[in-house]
Amino acid sequence: MLRKPRVVFFDVGNTLLFPNHDIILAPLRAKAEAPSEELWHSIERRTKPQFDAEMQSGHADHSFWYLFYCNLLEEMGLHDDMLRDQLVAATRVSANWGKPRAETRAHLDRISQHYRVGVISNSDGKIPELLAANGIFDCFESIIDSGNIGYEKPHPAIFEVALRGMKTAPEESLYVGDMYSIDYQGATRVGMQAMLFDVSGAYRDLGVPRVDSLQALDDHLKTLS
Repeated sequence: MLRKPRVVFFDVGNTLLFPNHDIILAPLRAKAEAPSEELWHSIERRTKPQFDAEMQSGHADHSFWYLFYCNLLEEMGLHDDMLRDQLVAATRVSANWGKPRAETRAHLDRISQHYRVGVISNSDGKIPELLAANGIFDCFESIIDSGNIGYEKPHPAIFEVALRGMKTAPEESLYVGDMYSIDYQGATRVGMQAMLFDVSGAYRDLGVPRVDSLQALDDHLKTLS
């Protein structure tokens, strides 16, 4: 059961901003029709539990996006390692995540009226620039990017840096991100509360707190005491 936090930290990718498919999928479009949104979410639902299981076993030999594109290309009947690697590389560039959902700024403004708000993201050191380019940089008191501090989620150090920066206790903080093994478990292992941002429904049956939109998060926060 979640308790009312003092601070809400957000992941960025697949939480606040989403992939710009026009850019990321350009190598694929040169060979085939781009996947539909339905297929994209279907592959995400398949890949997230697969990746989480590898993380749990301690044998995560590949990144999430490597597994994602392996699954996507297999589903599309394409067997092209070079294409897969191009897609993975493009997805890892933070500037290619320039697709906020509608009303993102408005929802963040409402949440920040009642909570202190920060970011903790695994990225390439350019999350501040990305947030600024999408008009939401000033929504956050603190922005922690793994590319700038040398630790990636789920390592406890990245969460601890963020907590110290905001001068808040773990139990008074809520982390919202889209990956169970990276975001939810990473945060809860340092004593933070956590909620999954689950647009595709990959974690619908996991039995942990989850929302599929910032509106749903805002509504849920209003119920906490």
